[in-house]
Amino acid sequence: MRTDASLSATQAEILSGADRLDCRGAWTLAGIGGLHRRLDELPWPASRAVSVHCAGITALDTAGAWLLAELARRIESRGGEVRFLGLSAEHEILLRLVRSRAAKPLPPAPPAPGVLARLGMEVVAHLAEARGMLAFLGEATVTLLKGLLHPARWRGRHLMHHIQHTGLDALPILGLLSFLVGTVIAYQAASQLARYGANIFVVDLIAHSLLRELAPMLVAVVVAGRSGSAFAAQIGTMKVAEEIDALRTLGVSPQEMLVLPRMLALLVVMPLLTVYAEVLGVLGGFIIAWSQLGVDAMSFLDRFDDTIRLSTFLFGIGKAPVFAVIIALVGCYQGFSASGSADSVGRHTTRSVVQAIFLVIIVDAIFSVLASVTRLGFR
Repeated sequence: MRTDASLSATQAEILSGADRLDCRGAWTLAGIGGLHRRLDELPWPASRAVSVHCAGITALDTAGAWLLAELARRIESRGGEVRFLGLSAEHEILLRLVRSRAAKPLPPAPPAPGVLARLGMEVVAHLAEARGMLAFLGEATVTLLKGLLHPARWRGRHLMHHIQHTGLDALPILGLLSFLVGTVIAYQAASQLARYGANIFVVDLIAHSLLRELAPMLVAVVVAGRSGSAFAAQIGTMKVAEEIDALRTLGVSPQEMLVLPRMLALLVVMPLLTVYAEVLGVLGGFIIAWSQLGVDAMSFLDRFDDTIRLSTFLFGIGKAPVFAVIIALVGCYQGFSASGSADSVGRHTTRSVVQAIFLVIIVDAIFSVLASVTRLGFR
């Protein structure tokens, strides 16, 4: 059975005097329980120079030394000076070590950047990404030229797989969307043209809008959402799993194995998908023109042949390879930029879709301006 003397020897206590503090008992993890909370209620000495007498400390470990260091910190924060007296050599070394490793207060947080600073950082980040994308384009171009010089190095199986994924698998959704877009355009124009007796001009509207602008743009948006995001997710997952580093270790070029087949696949399928979208869009427009405006098939085809020139058709088809290169490069570049975790793969996949569609719209606007200046594709 423990006596009062033995109990006090295992518990830490602190007594306050006029200019001194007396520490007694076992200042160990088991002995200082609750003492830290009682420091707030301790009557502090009124003197500026405070002596902490530690001769009564029977045992001291790291927890007890930390509490002594906390005691000294509180005295110094009140403008006082503290001196530890009566410590044994071992206890003094431990206390000095703990005080030297005590956590220092964190520096104040830097002020939030202003509007101009944030704008500048965004501009610098986008310029750096544009520079990286141009470097990636140059590397892909060199890889393509090497492939043209050495066709035996082409991976035909990978190329056919991506042609099926980006082309054949996209036919149902692309056909449905193109058909619906053609019907919507014709339906919106039907009421206005019928009011002036210009029913036949619905053919001009459908033909020019679909062949010049809407069909190539619709194909590019669908392919960017389906295939561009898939490119970024696939390559990004390989990058996070360090499979791309393994390819380099084996002497296999990631550009040759991952980028070139995807780019060639889009270069092959996007012009074909554009023609497919144009046919179904015109078909949807014809159905509305026939049902709402009474334009029969022969009249529709005669007007279509009269209003559309070969240059108009080629102008729309000519955009497809440019859009294909943009989508493939952006998707693959964002995949190679992913690092660290699955969250990074998701962010770069989303970024690939947004950037691809944005760049496609910008390039399409440039095509439109050039066509207006040169009268290319106009009658």
